[in-house]
Amino acid sequence: MSAPTLSLITAKLAEWAPLELAESWDNVGLLVGDPACTASRIMTCLTLSEDVADEAIAEHVDLIVTHHPLPFRPLTRIVTDRPEGRILWKLIGQQIAIYSAHTAYDSAASGVNQQWAQRLELTEIAPLVASEQAPTVGTGRVGLVAGQATLASFAEQVCEALEFARLRVVGSDAQIIRKVAIACGSGGSLFQAAIAAGVDVIVTGEATFHDLLAARAAEMAVVLTGHFASERFAVESLAAQIAREFPSIAVWPSRHETDPVRTIP
Repeated sequence: MSAPTLSLITAKLAEWAPLELAESWDNVGLLVGDPACTASRIMTCLTLSEDVADEAIAEHVDLIVTHHPLPFRPLTRIVTDRPEGRILWKLIGQQIAIYSAHTAYDSAASGVNQQWAQRLELTEIAPLVASEQAPTVGTGRVGLVAGQATLASFAEQVCEALEFARLRVVGSDAQIIRKVAIACGSGGSLFQAAIAAGVDVIVTGEATFHDLLAARAAEMAVVLTGHFASERFAVESLAAQIAREFPSIAVWPSRHETDPVRTIP
């Protein structure tokens, strides 16, 4: 069986995460590459850092599907004295294509936030901010916990869902949790929508100090997982989804990617 073209692969990615769902400031789609070229080896990652790029080159990857776009903002030059330029120069030199769906994948029907809500076994799941294109998709998610939980027990559930035991929280351990919002990555911009929706807690990767103060003032609890932990699992599931759709090609999540933040005991 011949390898599929980038055009075919990216069309399927755009079907799973329609690019029109992306935020206006985002940079999504095929960012580097020739749509007519074929791809027999694909690697997914959260962020296209230099060590991830080196892994892709060593593994003879044809396409990198990265959650965070590279380039993200417009570039006036690609030079190797800057990290973005070095990475792009290396990958272009090896004819490795780059695709990102980013906030489109965050908001998609089976995207990052939906996967989060399902991992936490929420019910009555709906977008926190519905898309104008379709009310069943949109930014963030909101849902109900099964039964009733305290912030302490809910935080334990988040740890179990991530296999990750180091969280930061805003709120009292005894606070009752019934309605939950999800905002992967940096979710501070969705705090006001969550407060307006009457949620008891929002789960996100990171937020600013002042956003956290606003949440506390509104008596909305916050569970912070760290940016990496809030999204990395979704690029792993995306690799598995691509592999199922295109069984003739090799697909895997980056094996070298790590959280840049480490915790000191």
